[in-house]
Amino acid sequence: MEKTFRNYDPLDVTSAVREHYRKMRQHQTLDYVRGMHKKYLTFDKPMPLWEAMEHLNSLIDVSDPDLDLPNVQHLIQSAEAIREDNRPDWMQLTGLIHDLGKVMYLWGSDEDGTSQAEQWGMVGDVFVVGCALPDTCVYPEFNTLNPDMKDKRYNTPSGIYEEGCGLDKLNLAWGHDEYLYQVLENHKENKLPEEAMTMIRYHSFYPWHTGGSYTELLNEKDQDYLEIIRDFNRYDLYTKSNTIYDLEAIKDYYQPIAEKYLGNGPIYW
Repeated sequence: MEKTFRNYDPLDVTSAVREHYRKMRQHQTLDYVRGMHKKYLTFDKPMPLWEAMEHLNSLIDVSDPDLDLPNVQHLIQSAEAIREDNRPDWMQLTGLIHDLGKVMYLWGSDEDGTSQAEQWGMVGDVFVVGCALPDTCVYPEFNTLNPDMKDKRYNTPSGIYEEGCGLDKLNLAWGHDEYLYQVLENHKENKLPEEAMTMIRYHSFYPWHTGGSYTELLNEKDQDYLEIIRDFNRYDLYTKSNTIYDLEAIKDYYQPIAEKYLGNGPIYW
């Protein structure tokens, strides 16, 4: 029988997944996201890439209905599938690191949803804050719990944004995508191409790239983004399995690629 992915039927997922999305929808407001940018985008915590990878051995993504392995296994599975298809080395590296923003749990807190116990500010499908929540969000019945949806500034399709402004000008729900993107933008040795940065920033933005929402906010460049994300999504989603890899065993292959695009020094988180 063919495996299905992203099945959020209440008969098939744990109550923890559903509760995660309830909290995410309830707490992720525009003010919250602005607060997380201020808290986390300080770039003052040096940590080598491979140390960050090792820390994801201790994290299981509670929002994922498909996989209950340490997150580092998902990263290696993605990278190895990209490698097997002989895609460019930068894309292989992107597969390996695309979830690394989840290391924020190391200095996170239960209160703002960035800890191992409370992950609603760190993982899960993201949406735009500052405008109406679409029914393409997972569990759309939770949309009404978001305080911004009672504020006329934020509860229209375009909200605080100009129509056609493009994805890059939107505020997305806070999570590991935006965190890693901003960390790498600040990393002076970063030589990853724009396609890689797009994959990192928008891979969890399912209401857009899979649900087809936010059309009034998109511009022409976003069509290119969509093709990039859909290409990457094949490796992010459909490679999930129970195959276990040894991080040390794959390091010899990926380390030279990592040094080529990210340098030899620590990354400042």
